[in-house]
Amino acid sequence: MTAVPINSFRTPTGATNGDLGTSRRSTRSRGQVAQEDGYSNAVIEEVEGDATTVTKRSKRKLQNKIKGPQSVGSGDVDPDAVAADILKSLNPLVFNVLNQPEGSRDSVAYTLMIYEVMRRKLGQIEDSNRAANAGAKRPDLRAGAIMMNKGIRTNSKKHIGLVSGVEIGDIFYFRFELCLVGLHSPSMAGIDYIGTKTSQEEEPLAVSIVSSGGYEDDVEDGDVLIYSGQGGVNRDKGESDQKLERGNLALDNSARRGNEVRVIRGLKDLYHPTGKVYVYDGLYKIQDSWVDKSKSGFNVFKYKLGRLPGQPPAYMIWKSIQQWTEKSAPRAGVILPDLTSGAEKVPVCLVNDVDAEKGPAYFTYLPNLKNLRPTAPLESSIGCSCVGGCQPNNSNCPCVQKNGGYLPYSSASLIADLKSVIYECGPSCQCPPNCRNKVSQGGLKFRLEVYKTKNKGWALRSWDAIRAGSFICEYAGEVIDSARVEEELGGDNLDDYIFDSTRIYQQLEVFPGDTEAPKIPSPLYISAINEGNVARFMNHSCSPNVLWRPVIHENKNFSDLHIAFYAIRHIPPMMELTFDYGTVLPLKAGHRKKKCLCESVKCRGYF
Repeated sequence: MTAVPINSFRTPTGATNGDLGTSRRSTRSRGQVAQEDGYSNAVIEEVEGDATTVTKRSKRKLQNKIKGPQSVGSGDVDPDAVAADILKSLNPLVFNVLNQPEGSRDSVAYTLMIYEVMRRKLGQIEDSNRAANAGAKRPDLRAGAIMMNKGIRTNSKKHIGLVSGVEIGDIFYFRFELCLVGLHSPSMAGIDYIGTKTSQEEEPLAVSIVSSGGYEDDVEDGDVLIYSGQGGVNRDKGESDQKLERGNLALDNSARRGNEVRVIRGLKDLYHPTGKVYVYDGLYKIQDSWVDKSKSGFNVFKYKLGRLPGQPPAYMIWKSIQQWTEKSAPRAGVILPDLTSGAEKVPVCLVNDVDAEKGPAYFTYLPNLKNLRPTAPLESSIGCSCVGGCQPNNSNCPCVQKNGGYLPYSSASLIADLKSVIYECGPSCQCPPNCRNKVSQGGLKFRLEVYKTKNKGWALRSWDAIRAGSFICEYAGEVIDSARVEEELGGDNLDDYIFDSTRIYQQLEVFPGDTEAPKIPSPLYISAINEGNVARFMNHSCSPNVLWRPVIHENKNFSDLHIAFYAIRHIPPMMELTFDYGTVLPLKAGHRKKKCLCESVKCRGYF
């Protein structure tokens, strides 16, 4: 069948507004900003319509509620006040960065960090109150609506091309994240465009699309994308012909004008079956467009987009990993398919595609701590009796009480907030191994890879995308005392394989919410020189994507102390995993001060 050109469906030119979507109910008092820069009000209005609204109350009313940290764990906790507390705790530096006319890497990072902390905290509250409030809430929408109404976002002016501070390959887990950083404005629609009222353009032009498989016949292959237009699907009325209006019209105009279009690909989240991971794949141009027939016989607009050359790989990294997993293509440079020799549930491959070195110095793989030394508990060590597993709304659970009235982990096994110490269930608890409060005891979940770098020795990365707040691994090895530390440090670089809790660790400069430093009852030294796990291969960075927290397991009248690592932000596949080694105490500075090779713009020069 001969393809029908899309422009044959054009209607007479009229007033177009590419920024309003399907709803024009926004008012100047509440939605002028959203209306003028293209950020959809539909979801914000939906959240505001809820009886438990977090966005409808005025800023003054929110501020009046702030009377210090909220008492948590009770059924009458006000999410408004909790959100306000989080915003109040921000370093003023954050607002200075966000108020800049153009976005930056910092402004994007701060925006996403605030959103994640607020979303997880609101989700934690809803988990705790779910028994009293029927129906699941949407903390992702509530957090996004609060931030939009407070103006906490970056790159608010819509434009064609790259977005300042957002790098090709960056990943997102919620559509609102795309909106808050200015990558793709509509919270639901797949096509974003600038209209004639908000730009100097004479006609609406597409600026970005999200390809998430919502329409049939979407084809994704490498650097070419066949994208189906929007519309023609109605839950109540069924299917119909797509119309050349709004986003479809903008794409057709962009095909003629040849402007760049940002492409975000929505992929299945392997660890959360109902969720997606959104991958920013860079700039494309529309190469062709036509009208096709859907399986039901209705007109569907099709657009062929080609990726511009010279951009770093993004989606193709995911495709390569898929091929390695399916063994349809070999992983180059593999030395060992499983460095752990079966000690972990998930194999960890050893790779060197840089030089001829056959592997790191010999060591014995140890998945857990050796010579664990129970310490006196910070609080009374009473195990729980939650035979079926700890529940977030059980205020009588001692493990919930020790964590400030909440379980520390969400239902998705993400750390809800970064307390100075995390209490997990342990041997003295009656809950099962799959208890929600035993996240760090389940071993590795992500498919990790130890690989050779060009200038930093061996390093660690993941084949899987890692969501912010995810547990990655613990620091395994032999627990030693301070006297043994000096004995162990007989060779060069051996202190890279010793975890020392007495070092000075930099706090995340703008991390909202709980910013307490890790709290350890007594100094902890772990040697991974001869025995250890994947954590021994994590290199230092002054701008890390991973941090550590002490985790205490309840064990009768004592506490077992572990060091667990969590993702600070979303980490794309094949990105190096790093944490801040800290700096040595002044008395030891001349002894073990080292030059830093992290190459971060915030590099301190040494550690």
